[in-house]
Amino acid sequence: MRFAPAAAALSLALAVTSSVGWAGNDAPEPRAGVLIAKGETALAQGDTQGAIDAFEAALAVDPGHTPIFLRLAEAARADGLQGKAIRYYREALTREPRNLAAIAGEGEALVEKGAVEMAKGSLAKLESLCGESCPETQTLSATIAAGPPARVQTAEALLPDAAVPQSN
Repeated sequence: MRFAPAAAALSLALAVTSSVGWAGNDAPEPRAGVLIAKGETALAQGDTQGAIDAFEAALAVDPGHTPIFLRLAEAARADGLQGKAIRYYREALTREPRNLAAIAGEGEALVEKGAVEMAKGSLAKLESLCGESCPETQTLSATIAAGPPARVQTAEALLPDAAVPQSN
């Protein structure tokens, strides 16, 4: 009984510090913000590798800012690396399970990769969280309806196996 006041004070202090630690950061650190802006500029100019480099540097500066993962995923998708983009979206979802942009982005990357049935699971999750009228749901629904992009065949895949003529 004599430790009850001290235990109560300690538990209150721990509760306050843990809630501050879990509080969402709306703005990144200033240095990370500069790197994010640099990455967005590079992505807008079509320099996907420059964008990825800037976003990864921003992530090193501010690893707690979840939107950096979304930007990394966008850059990876622009570079044709859907698997890597899905990994970034899932990392964002691990941190914020109800992040609508991450759910929709993951679904779009899945469609681009050809996994339409898995993308429908993301669509169902979006519909349960925000309904059919939210922009993320409508965008993912349209992407699923359009289907995966057509695969481009290489010339080697179209060439028949021809016997090499032998000269005498």
